[in-house]
Amino acid sequence: MAEDLSIIQGDKIAAYKSIIPQIKALVDGEPDQVANLANTVAALKEQFGWFWVGFYLVKGDELVLAPFQGPVACTRIKKGRGVCGSSWAEARTLIVPDVEAFPGHIACSSLSKSEIVVPVIRNGQVIGVLDVDSEHLNYFDETDQQFLEELIAGLDFAV
Repeated sequence: MAEDLSIIQGDKIAAYKSIIPQIKALVDGEPDQVANLANTVAALKEQFGWFWVGFYLVKGDELVLAPFQGPVACTRIKKGRGVCGSSWAEARTLIVPDVEAFPGHIACSSLSKSEIVVPVIRNGQVIGVLDVDSEHLNYFDETDQQFLEELIAGLDFAV
């Protein structure tokens, strides 16, 4: 539960090293995907205070909004559109220092300035993405990529 999280201030690496095992403990043994995704994004939002963090899941030819924390969001995203759709199409993590400079960026909120999107790949296919937005330019880096990819790799997803 959120009140049981140990939130680390300051060093980003220490924060990730603290929160990832806590997230894994939160979801361990829980078979419900929605509950696990919800707790994952809530824990990340609590630890890092990001503007927006959430999942989109592949349903047919679209990404569909799944559990998230932050302001209301775009509900459906086509493959190849925006940062999330591009991460899905390319099956790789995308770090965008300035979303205004990203061709085809989908502006769900004008307050979002930078973004990282990590694909969830299972059995060789992208089944969803973790999307994180910041209200600050150039906010995400390779440290975020490394630890968010580690987190995603360690979570169970219904395929």
